[in-house]
Amino acid sequence: MTSALGHGAHVHLHDLRWLRLWLGVWIFGWALCIVLSLIPPPPLPPTPPLSDKLGHCLAYATLAAWAVQLFATRRALVLALLALIALGVGLEFAQGALTTTRLADPADALANTLGVLLGASLAYTPARHMLRGIERMVARS
Repeated sequence: MTSALGHGAHVHLHDLRWLRLWLGVWIFGWALCIVLSLIPPPPLPPTPPLSDKLGHCLAYATLAAWAVQLFATRRALVLALLALIALGVGLEFAQGALTTTRLADPADALANTLGVLLGASLAYTPARHMLRGIERMVARS
């Protein structure tokens, strides 16, 4: 279904009752990802090897899975997923170029991309309509 949001821009989004809320959560996720990638890292206790890569993967998988819930057309979804991959790669460059407390890490960019692919795989499961199901459950109660 085509929905108009904002200044007459037409975006191919699912027809969800709380579309603005769900879209706002996704945009907040983007903003949180950007901020957390560029601020100085907090002091952390020792972690297992590759745990930061798992964190990258899960963060981008969540954003991609959310995009699956929002975008109704294949083209819109592919563009959203490509934008997430570009975000993950771009933030790694930004960490190296714009911060003194972070380093650009190609392995992080790879983990981000793998996360996007993992989240995108939700499109091939019944869970691709999870937000619609949540809306139906709330409407029944």
